[in-house]
Amino acid sequence: MEEKEIPKAVISRLPKYYRYLGILMDEGVERVSSADLSRHMHATASQIRQDLNHFGGFGQQGYGYNVKYLYESIGKILGLDRGYTMIIVGAGRIGMAVASYTRFEKRGFKVIGIFDRRPENHRGENAGGIEVRGMDELPAFLRQNKPDIAALTMPSEGAAMVTPILIEGGVKGIWNFSHMDLEVPEDVTIQDVHLSESLMELGYRMNHPSGGQKTSGRRQES
Repeated sequence: MEEKEIPKAVISRLPKYYRYLGILMDEGVERVSSADLSRHMHATASQIRQDLNHFGGFGQQGYGYNVKYLYESIGKILGLDRGYTMIIVGAGRIGMAVASYTRFEKRGFKVIGIFDRRPENHRGENAGGIEVRGMDELPAFLRQNKPDIAALTMPSEGAAMVTPILIEGGVKGIWNFSHMDLEVPEDVTIQDVHLSESLMELGYRMNHPSGGQKTSGRRQES
């Protein structure tokens, strides 16, 4: 059976639903209506219902949504129930910040290796107890540990050179912080993170406040 294609805009909103539902769970809230969600998610109640209906709905008329059930269901849709192993290639400030962010593991993304072309510059440094290794160790590490995801937190030229090594080593997901649009096979999923583009989008929205939402979501983390 062919899998139903979900609009990208809907997929981009799922992590926000998941995050806010986690906040509600921490606050002891057991159920929530689409109208309540809309006030916090900066989306209409109708849009929320349409988004969730892509995956089966989850709500009951007059009752709303069971917070814990919806939270767990969205987590499964996002694949968080299976867990992923991740390596970081590039031990600069962004790479070490990613490696040190403990909430990734709570979400099911476990960092198991950090690599840099100059590991000697990071002697004595570690993130979460993980020592920085040299790039020459990467192929053997890939064969032995078979990580699911690689975060590329390095300059564009280096990212282009290391990508074929990652693909040959079986990596199926690339979280790309470089400024290069990388070419990957169809069976490899890539998510680009362009910090400067996000900042420029913020500048646009500040200069055109009537042209869109003032905010793209709650700032709180769970």
